[in-house]
Amino acid sequence: MYQPETYAIALSFMVVSMLCWGSWANTVKLCPGYRFQLFYWDYVIGLILGSVLWGVLLGSAGETGRPFLSDLAHSDGQHIVFAVLGGIIFNVANLLLVAAIDIAGLAVAFPIGIGLALVIGAVSSYLISPAGNPAMLFSGIALVVTAIVLDAAAYRLREATQQKMSRRGVILSLIAGLLMGCFYPFVSKAMSGQDAPGPYATSFFFALGVAACSLVANTLLMRHPLDGKTPVAISAYASAQARWHMWGIVGGVIWCTGAVLNFVASRAHVVGPAVSYSIGQGATMISACWGVFIWKEFATAPARSKTLLAWMFVFFICGLTAVALAPLF
Repeated sequence: MYQPETYAIALSFMVVSMLCWGSWANTVKLCPGYRFQLFYWDYVIGLILGSVLWGVLLGSAGETGRPFLSDLAHSDGQHIVFAVLGGIIFNVANLLLVAAIDIAGLAVAFPIGIGLALVIGAVSSYLISPAGNPAMLFSGIALVVTAIVLDAAAYRLREATQQKMSRRGVILSLIAGLLMGCFYPFVSKAMSGQDAPGPYATSFFFALGVAACSLVANTLLMRHPLDGKTPVAISAYASAQARWHMWGIVGGVIWCTGAVLNFVASRAHVVGPAVSYSIGQGATMISACWGVFIWKEFATAPARSKTLLAWMFVFFICGLTAVALAPLF
């Protein structure tokens, strides 16, 4: 399997991972009228296809470790369970975060959910596999969290009628953030130790965990939506437009591409899972860039909102730079 041999290549993997994680949600915008619970089935299909695609391509190239198919066959049960659990935890967190955004709004759900996930995921990953200068790493994380809060404040100012802070939305955001911060250590454990699968095989087992969890969790959310909307019938999935299915699958492939590259980078020399995860979670700022520059979400926003966005990008760039340089010192 292919494994980066220089930090420059590993860093490029992490940056592309951040871009993928921050961009896949654009495919949701391309499916107006398609309920997210239905979109999610296509997203899961894309996730599995993406893990197989990168496993066959990069996972079967290079001289490091075992090729992808051989790695799948020789992985022991304990490490497979860790990878599957990581996928299950991520999936529950992802579904709850989407519900929290619908209930409480982006301005509440993202700083609570993603901010908490970034701190928990980075700290726990560093404790499991310490790598990089801790002062630079955690200073960078603090700056990125600040940028997320500024991003949320800008969104709140943009709204002419601010959404009332929902207690249910806050609770869901807290649970989602806690779970989102916990999935990555399981992925790290899945790739550590004797007979552990490589990052490509781990990505495949992770995707299977997401799919298995979705069969239960997403089915429940179709019948009992947390956002208070009407239940969704599976028959609506079959009658959906073909392009909606296509964009859902593309969204899953994009997210999976980010996950595979992130997992691969975390195994590179001197990088470590804490650095890889932290840079990947900068995806929040990438999604903000899409909203600002492509979707023109702030075209009519007040001047103060645009000022907060400018500071958000400053803090984000400084934080990301500190995290990226941490392995070098």
